Amino acid sequence: MIHGLDTGFLIAFEVQEHPDHPAARATLSKLIADGHKLALAPQVLAEFLHIVTDAKRFQTPLTMPQANAVIDQWWTSRDVIPVYAGDLATRQFLIWLRQHFLGRKRLLDTLLAATYWQAGVLSLLTTNPADFTVFGCFHCVTPQG
Repeated sequence: MIHGLDTGFLIAFEVQEHPDHPAARATLSKLIADGHKLALAPQVLAEFLHIVTDAKRFQTPLTMPQANAVIDQWWTSRDVIPVYAGDLATRQFLIWLRQHFLGRKRLLDTLLAATYWQAGVLSLLTTNPADFTVFGCFHCVTPQG
C-alpha cells in the first residue's frame, strides 16, 4: 500500500521534542518493514522547512541547512514516490473548497489532499486526521506507539 505523508506526521517523525515522535517512528518503521511505500508532495517539503526552522514552535529548531538535508533524504528515498499537483488535483482542490465551505486556514491541507487523491493515494499518515476526513475518501493512519 502507498501512504501519503502529511507535514505533521513528518515533523513528528523528525523532531525529537514533538510529543508524537516515538509513536511516529514506530508507526512508520512498521509500515516500511511490512513493504509499504510513501507518497510525498513538494508542498509537504516546503511546509516542513517553514515549521521546523521556527524558533517560536520548537526549543531547538533545525537550521535551514539541517532541514534541507532532512527533506533531501526524504525526497530521494527509495521508499518514497514523488507526487505532484496537476490539473486534476487543482480542479478537485477548487471543488472541495466550495463543496465543504473551506476557508483560508484549510487551503494547504485541501491542496495536499487533492494532490494525493489525484495520484490514487487514499491512505494518509497524519497527526491530524480531522484535516482529511471531511473529504470522505481517505483512510488516516496516526502515530501509534
